[in-house]
Amino acid sequence: MSSNTFTQEGAEATRADRGPEAIPATTDFLHMPAVRAALPFINGGLSGMVATTVIQPVDMVKVRLQLAGEGISSGPKPTALSITRGILAEGKVLDLYTGLSAGLLRQGVYTTARLGIFDTIMGRLTTRARENNTRVSFAERAGAGLAAGGIAAFIGNPADLALVRMQADGLKPLAERQNYKSVADALTSIVRSEGVRALWAGATPTVARAMALNLGQLACFSEAKAQLRTRTDWSPRGQTLAASAIAGFFASFLSLPFDFVKTRLQKQQRGPDGRLPYRGMADCFATVARQEGLTRFYRGFGTYYVRIAPHAMVTLIVVDYLGWLTK
Repeated sequence: MSSNTFTQEGAEATRADRGPEAIPATTDFLHMPAVRAALPFINGGLSGMVATTVIQPVDMVKVRLQLAGEGISSGPKPTALSITRGILAEGKVLDLYTGLSAGLLRQGVYTTARLGIFDTIMGRLTTRARENNTRVSFAERAGAGLAAGGIAAFIGNPADLALVRMQADGLKPLAERQNYKSVADALTSIVRSEGVRALWAGATPTVARAMALNLGQLACFSEAKAQLRTRTDWSPRGQTLAASAIAGFFASFLSLPFDFVKTRLQKQQRGPDGRLPYRGMADCFATVARQEGLTRFYRGFGTYYVRIAPHAMVTLIVVDYLGWLTK
């Protein structure tokens, strides 16, 4: 099953490893050519949605942490714990799941595309490498991860924007809140008040973040899994967990600054003078660095890592299991 390309270097039986010739010659539904081509995308989307449901509270705290103290370089610095306590102190435990519908839609679009595209590219690279009696290089894995992440992020930007707007809404004064009822309500409200183009606000840092994240997550996971397989006698599951933790660190480190800028740009709205706080990604980087300091881009790294690594682990485990069910 091609949706297991993440574990192809760990010797799990995947379409990419086995090659087209190894797929059973059968006419049942799961082995119809169109279904085999679609399964990487379907399994990828489902695995991402399961992971998002588990990790959503951490993502909510991460966004609130990034938006707190905007434009201020001094004063008390909020922490993930203080933000969580504040939400719970208000008796709004369910607020930790604010924007879940947008998060699920984002995974349904973004993760479906990125895992499906990455798996498809890796399958072709693996087949070519086998024909040439070589191995897929790290550079090729990196290229596949960058391409999959960038394309998927652009497609999924509207859902990502809606997620940030829904999570940031609770930070506004009561009179200014939109009180979005769902992701559909958020998207409709944004289009109505700001136009269709606004759905791609922050698309540049979103794509840059996704490319950096996928370079760290997909390429590093594949490489770490290959190295662990040759250097350890751990079980496939142990190799998967260790490799995903390693990939989670590099994905977090490379993508957090872009994630921070993406959140700021997607949250911003025009002021009374009709102007936006930031003119674009470069201006946001420069303004934050000048007003809040360079370390601001990495505030909340621990929270972000806790958001990225478990999400990667859950996604990989679920996609692994779905691949086994549909092999």
